[in-house]
Amino acid sequence: MSTQSLDPLNTAPRTTVSGGSTGRIVGKRAAGSVFVLWAAVTLTFFVLHLTPGDPVTAILGGAGSSPSPETVAAVRAQYGLDQPVLLQYLSYLGNLITGDFGVSYIFKVPVIEIIGPQILPTLQLAGLALAFAWVIALAFTLLTVGRGRLLDGVGRTLEVFFASLPPFWVGIMLAVLFAVILGWFPVAGDDGFRSLVLPALSLAIPLSGFIAQVTRASFEEALAQPFILSARARGLSDAAVRLTHALRHAILPGLTLSAWAVGSLVSSAVVAEVIFARAGLGRSLVDAIINRDMPVTLAVVFIIAAVYILVNLAVDLLYRAVDPRTNPTGSAA
Repeated sequence: MSTQSLDPLNTAPRTTVSGGSTGRIVGKRAAGSVFVLWAAVTLTFFVLHLTPGDPVTAILGGAGSSPSPETVAAVRAQYGLDQPVLLQYLSYLGNLITGDFGVSYIFKVPVIEIIGPQILPTLQLAGLALAFAWVIALAFTLLTVGRGRLLDGVGRTLEVFFASLPPFWVGIMLAVLFAVILGWFPVAGDDGFRSLVLPALSLAIPLSGFIAQVTRASFEEALAQPFILSARARGLSDAAVRLTHALRHAILPGLTLSAWAVGSLVSSAVVAEVIFARAGLGRSLVDAIINRDMPVTLAVVFIIAAVYILVNLAVDLLYRAVDPRTNPTGSAA
C-alpha cells in the first residue's frame, strides 16, 4: 500500500462543512467583511463620542486655548459637530463609502495624507514579524518533537517562556544587546531591512511561542498516524517524513492562528514603533486617541479591520490549498 493512499488529506471525503461553490463562499466572505468593517467603525465612532471631552478643544489647539463662543460655534458648524450624533454618524458613513476619511482635527489636512505613508511601514513590520515567528516556531517543532524526552521538554519550556514574554520588554532587551552593545543593527529609525529586524523580532518572539504550541500538538498527532509509519517503511529519511508528510498536517492550526496574529501585530505594532522610533499606524493611532483626533482614529481602526479581513481570506485560501478536504473542487491546489 502506498504512502499516499494512507494519507488522510487524500483519503478524506471531499464534501465538508466548509465546502460549497467558490462563488457562494466568496459571497459569504464579502458580506461578512462588510459587516465587520461597519461594526468596527460604528463601535469606535460611538465610543469616541461617549469619551469625556470636547473635540472642538482639540481642533482649536488644546486645553490651553481660550476661544470665544463665536469661534467655537463656527468650528462646530464647519466640522458638522453642531448636528445630532446620529446625523454625524450617517454623514461619516456616507463619506467613508466614497473613500473620504475626513480632515484631521489636529493637522487640518485630509486624513489619508497623514496615515497613507504610515501603512506600508506597519505592514512590512507585521509581515516580517509573522515570518520570523513561523521560522522560530517551526524550528522548535522540527528539532524537538519526537526527539526524546529531554529535547521535547526543552522545546515545551521555551515555547511557554517565549509566549509569556511582553513585547515591549523583548524590544528593549534586543535594542540594548544587539544595537547598543554589539552595534549589529540600528537602534532606531527607518533604514531599510536592517532597521526592521529588531522591531520585527520583538513582536515575533512572543508570537512564536503561541504558534509553536499549537503546531507541536498537531505535529505529534501527525507522527502517530499510519501514513507516517508507511512512509518510514518505504525508506524515507526522518527529515523527509517530517517535512513532506507530518508538517503538512501540523501547520493547519498555525495557519488559523496566523489570521488572528496579523491583525494583532498590526494593532500592537505601536510597541515596536515607539521603542525603535519608527513611523507606523500604531503610533498614529495612539497620538490620535490622546489628541482626540477622531477622523484619524476612525481611519486607522478601519484600515486595521480591513487588513484583518484580507489576511483571514488569504489564510482561508491557503488552508484550502494545503488541505484538499476544504477545497470545493476536492483537490489540493
